[in-house]
Amino acid sequence: KTLDMIQARYQQLQSRNGRSVLTSMEQNAYDAFNKLGVPTVKQEEWKYTRIGSVLNKDQNWSYGQEPNALSQTELAGIRLPGHEQANELVFVNGRYMAGLSSIRSKELIVQSLEEAAHNEYKDIVSTHLGHSGRYLKDGMHALNTAFVQEGVYIHIPKGRIMEHPVYVYYITDARVDNILSQPRILLYAGEAAQVRIVETYHTVGQAEGFTNQVMEVIVEKEAVVDYYKIQNDATHTHQVSTTHFRQIGKSTINSLTISLNGGIIRNNLNIVLEAEHCESHLHGIYFLKGQTHVDNHTTVDNVKPHCQSNELYKGVMDDASTAVFNGKIFVQPQAQKTNAFQSNKNILLSDNASVNTKPQLEIFADDVKCSHGCTVGQLDEEGMFYLRSRGVPEKIAKSLLVQAFAFDVLELIRLDVIRDYVEQLIAQRLEFKEA
Repeated sequence: KTLDMIQARYQQLQSRNGRSVLTSMEQNAYDAFNKLGVPTVKQEEWKYTRIGSVLNKDQNWSYGQEPNALSQTELAGIRLPGHEQANELVFVNGRYMAGLSSIRSKELIVQSLEEAAHNEYKDIVSTHLGHSGRYLKDGMHALNTAFVQEGVYIHIPKGRIMEHPVYVYYITDARVDNILSQPRILLYAGEAAQVRIVETYHTVGQAEGFTNQVMEVIVEKEAVVDYYKIQNDATHTHQVSTTHFRQIGKSTINSLTISLNGGIIRNNLNIVLEAEHCESHLHGIYFLKGQTHVDNHTTVDNVKPHCQSNELYKGVMDDASTAVFNGKIFVQPQAQKTNAFQSNKNILLSDNASVNTKPQLEIFADDVKCSHGCTVGQLDEEGMFYLRSRGVPEKIAKSLLVQAFAFDVLELIRLDVIRDYVEQLIAQRLEFKEA
């Protein structure tokens, strides 16, 4: 029934918008979705993540309809710390809600992709929109692209240093029906621009929600992008989240993904280094409990020489939670003098928790420095003995060791209010209390 609904919504969108410059892209993506279908475990990239059961359920889709309005009280409970000094972009059921959003930086330009495809930004849209499809050839990405007209374009002009960070809220209003939402963003950071982006997810209501989200980020010469994704949604919500960075000039990216709660979560993170002397930092931390499943797939494609990337993902799994890490580093033949490092470290707190980790290197150049590795284990027995022998209760000792394990990742969050917020969430997860 969900597939029938998708077909009906696609036909509705095309008839409502008529012939658009984006229609051809949407048609190709919709045809690809019909051919590829929903990913299954028979596909190597989805071997450990089953999402077919989620899409088999009846779901409503709010395309062409206004979502139910959120009250200010509900919105206040969703806002991140520091929102008073942030640009807030609010999406409800996949649609950008200008009336609920707050743009505090005059230099920040936010408009629909359909509008941007016809005005002075049309060359940027035509050149970069959909580039992530070259790296993600699956039905979920194609499904999002089939409805790309409903997306949003964000432009940060040349030389602008954004004083106010950009908070992006993806809200699922599941008070009445199961909801399928598909937010899409194309963000352009101009030459020498600087921006800090924070994404977060929240569900209102007890029905199930499924978010299939794509953000593509274009980074010009001398630009700096700090990007943080916080996933702490309800256990009855699921998501496939794709973030695609394209460094087309010498630039710097700092990316950090924090996964704490949800049902089935799939994170696709791609970074393409298309200019010399680019620098990329990919970090992630996942603290899981219950039956939460988090699948992190990362790709770093070194296209030009003299680039550097550093990747570190750490995970802690408790109860019957499961995690997947699949990190790929490609070094193309012309990308000499590349430095690329990758590491995945995991701690299992329960006999029922599990993790599948697969770091990969594909190197086609001979003058490079690359390494990868992974570890899976339990808490340090000597550290636990040391704390217990000094009178620290077992629960608090375990919390201290886990927090120490995550410290080197969390300290990389450059927004103080966001770092304090995440540390508080993790402390609550560990039920940490001062002795």
